[in-house]
Amino acid sequence: MSEYVYKIGNSAYINLTNDCTNACEFCIRNYKNGIKDYELWIDREPTVKEVLDLLGEVKNYDEVVFCGFGEPTCRLDNLVSIGRRVREKGGKVRLNTNGHGLLIYGEKIVDELVGAVDVISVSLNAPDKESYDKLCHPIYRDAYESMLEFTSRCAKTGKFDIRMSVMEDIGAESVEKCREIAKSLGATLLVRTMEK
Repeated sequence: MSEYVYKIGNSAYINLTNDCTNACEFCIRNYKNGIKDYELWIDREPTVKEVLDLLGEVKNYDEVVFCGFGEPTCRLDNLVSIGRRVREKGGKVRLNTNGHGLLIYGEKIVDELVGAVDVISVSLNAPDKESYDKLCHPIYRDAYESMLEFTSRCAKTGKFDIRMSVMEDIGAESVEKCREIAKSLGATLLVRTMEK
């Protein structure tokens, strides 16, 4: 059964879509159908009401996270509607994104996210465009540059806690370069390990 909302620890995760503008080599969906006991390939995209009903009382969670098998900003209107409702009910909202929002939706996306999310975590993944393109296989030619611009614009609003992430597998030197990039954009860096 497809999971639109799944729970890990004391957080709830929202799985809005299978669509993604990257095809990252390390992505869990390349070798698993889900995480824990949750099936994350969905047979259809959920409605706003379905997600909110499945979430229930949002104040019971440490945070509600947009993170599934696809890129959440591919369904920006639904993301914003759900995020605003969760925050109105006293919940904290995090968006995990590949940062392609400016390419998917254009200039409006940063303003749209204000009031809908508290934390934005952008997958930096690599210290330069060449490495990024080789690792993430984006559908957009200027994905890396746009991802950095998206992060910078979000940080400059002062409305979000901005984070970026990389996998430790890229090597210590690359991780440190990524740490410098994140800092220059107003973000902190999270170094992740591969999900087994």
